Amino acid sequence: MEQTDQLLNLLTWFTVAVAGISLFVGALGLANIMLVTVTERTSEIGIRKAIGARRSAILKQFLIESVAIAGIGGLVGVVLGIGLTLIGHQLLPRFAPQYGPPEVSVDAVGVAFLVSLVIGLVAGIYPARRAAMMHPIDALRY
Repeated sequence: MEQTDQLLNLLTWFTVAVAGISLFVGALGLANIMLVTVTERTSEIGIRKAIGARRSAILKQFLIESVAIAGIGGLVGVVLGIGLTLIGHQLLPRFAPQYGPPEVSVDAVGVAFLVSLVIGLVAGIYPARRAAMMHPIDALRY
């Protein structure tokens, strides 16, 4: 029993480490996408700033876009996770009855979705600040 507990603890920590690395890579990917978006829309940012848009408005725009992208990704992940769990609920008792059917926790689903939104917010901060700090003349010249 002690060895089984140690093995389960090791697997749990390994899973947490893999999930952490995956979340970090996802955040880097989202930040990269947002940086490219800011670069492609430099003239739009310049026009908005030239007609009076405040830094906070541009910052909010790019943060909302980043959180929306992460939210859609989180929603897709939650739907896939619930779907796979429901499939496992049907198949696992048939093929491996000793493990029992998998369960879906509403708290886990909520935390997973919230984490995806937080990652979108954190990954979008630098690109949004970069867009908000652009000088209108330099942005229009681009």
